Amino acid sequence: MITARGIRKRFGRLTVLNGVDLDVARGAVTAIVGPNASGKTTFNRIILGLVRADAGEMHFDGQRLNGDAGYRRRIGYMPQIARYPDNLTGRDVMAMLRDVRGKDTPRDEELIETLQLGAVLDTPLRVLSGGTRQRINAALAFLFRPELLILDEPTAGLDPISAGALKDRIRRERDAGRALIVTSHVLSELDEIADRIAFLLDGQFQFDGTRDELLRSTAQPTLERAIAHLMAARAGAGA
Repeated sequence: MITARGIRKRFGRLTVLNGVDLDVARGAVTAIVGPNASGKTTFNRIILGLVRADAGEMHFDGQRLNGDAGYRRRIGYMPQIARYPDNLTGRDVMAMLRDVRGKDTPRDEELIETLQLGAVLDTPLRVLSGGTRQRINAALAFLFRPELLILDEPTAGLDPISAGALKDRIRRERDAGRALIVTSHVLSELDEIADRIAFLLDGQFQFDGTRDELLRSTAQPTLERAIAHLMAARAGAGA
């Protein structure tokens, strides 16, 4: 689905991505993990066409990304903080996105019901709690049955019931052959849903493989401890 080769990106003097390679396959949840400012969001924004790489190539389903934004209709994106006009309602935002994607785009409203959003879709976003807005953001990401889902801290601010429902939906999308990229600081959560782990640090992926491969290679019992082990080893190597 996604093939990245030699992706480089600088912001001024800061090198954020330093020649990274990554494959994101259908039918799998790929978790991109790393400390703050490690480049996770920048990498996702390059896929979305919101940031242009300085060097390297990115392909979406075999087609090189070259400025044509048409492929983005096939992506569902859940940002960590969505910025929609506060005077709009959830239903307004759905209608706006439907106009952008095309009125004949199939819709999947199951998650709206699962997350119990029916009673708040006509309420202006400005008066909704952060958790409710996050539930709306989740529903928007899945609404148009995308082939690729990019979910940035998807359960942040969600209550346990909503978080569980969202994780169940992520697994169902994976089993249906969708490609998913998830970033999260809650590594115990990724332990439940991730098939592949891509650990980003110092502008490069320090590990890219299955969750089980990571646990075996670090001799650690959990993803959280395995990532901590990698970070400690990297810090030691740089000392």
